[in-house]
Amino acid sequence: MAKYNVDLAHSEIGFSVKHMMVSKVRGSFSNFEAELEGTPEDLTGAKIEFKIDVNSINTKNEDRDNHLRSADFFDVENYPSITFVATDIVNKGDGEYDVTGDLTIKDTTKKVTFEAEFGGKGTNPWGVEVVAFSAETKINRKEFGLTWNAALETGGVLVGEDIKIDIELEANPA
Repeated sequence: MAKYNVDLAHSEIGFSVKHMMVSKVRGSFSNFEAELEGTPEDLTGAKIEFKIDVNSINTKNEDRDNHLRSADFFDVENYPSITFVATDIVNKGDGEYDVTGDLTIKDTTKKVTFEAEFGGKGTNPWGVEVVAFSAETKINRKEFGLTWNAALETGGVLVGEDIKIDIELEANPA
């Protein structure tokens, strides 16, 4: 098994959530660490761990980002990181996997399964091997203690409950 370093310049952890029941707000985390150890062509048995710096949240709106950092949502002062540790990886064939693990947001840990795909590997112009993966899942934010909301005069709420998480990852051997 080989260890891989994540290339942050070519990787992203993003999310989207319904806003006012009609549109989507997208955001990402610019700072995170990932530990990947395994065989890219067969992730079965690989070690996969992520640690996200919640303070690095970016939704392209400073006021919203500061609100998300507050105790109403992520409470970064007390819970500065989101973590994921894979506990089971099932090879579904054709480079597709179900990666199940423990996702911790604030003080809540729940089992979450990402649908992951091996994007392939190649050699960059500097002769370095590069591997790529994509993964996605959906969680209910309230299950992780992210319960703040506001009622709308027209009915419904300001922030949806379901959060879609998308990961695009590029890495090279350590």
